[in-house]
Amino acid sequence: MKNGLIVSDTGPIFSLAIIDKLDILNKLFDEILIPNAVWEELTKNKSAKYYNRIVDFFKNKVQTISSYNELAFIMDYGESEAVKLYIETNADFLLIDDRKARIIAENIGINCIGTIGILAVAKDQMIVEKLKPLFELFLINNRFYSVNLLNSILKKYGENEI
Repeated sequence: MKNGLIVSDTGPIFSLAIIDKLDILNKLFDEILIPNAVWEELTKNKSAKYYNRIVDFFKNKVQTISSYNELAFIMDYGESEAVKLYIETNADFLLIDDRKARIIAENIGINCIGTIGILAVAKDQMIVEKLKPLFELFLINNRFYSVNLLNSILKKYGENEI
């Protein structure tokens, strides 16, 4: 069963691209959208290792927000546009990892999920077999996830800790 529409911020896209798991989003959701600000952040560095993978996946998923973005004063521009796009499209989930932005979004009633949450759902639905190798790739590639959090998820699924 798919879970409707998800709007994503930049960070989770980089994380999923690093582990070559962007396709999980297609398996879990009917529709994936990103705002222009996130697209700009994703495509800023054309020499980035995962540039082509990201551009190919998201090129038809970019949408412009139509209202004034007052949230840009309290969070990153990409995050704020993702929140606004979530609201404008009446999305089901906002994919966001940044703690401060997530707290703000949740406080205004937005249903947030992070990269680790997406991977846990993918594990539950047997879309991914093992989480540990994916988590190790995050750490090797300097994605900033708490090792304690990663280990607690691994423990929940009966996998060895990092």
